[in-house]
Amino acid sequence: MRAHYDFDKMKGRRNPFARRLKRQITIRIGTDALDYFKHLSESTGVPYQNLIDSYLADCAENHRKLKWA
Repeated sequence: MRAHYDFDKMKGRRNPFARRLKRQITIRIGTDALDYFKHLSESTGVPYQNLIDSYLADCAENHRKLKWA
């Protein structure tokens, strides 16, 4: 193994699958829901965006439907 590698000559390239993994969107979330996930984030150490994404992915995977009053 070399003691030093010269990465200046190396050409970078983007991950071709990155766009398929997640998509950035703008969404309006109620303050109560956002506060809930931020509080959960503090207690678990997981970023609140990841918690929201995991929760929504679980709902989609298990075909959960919202119960309207």
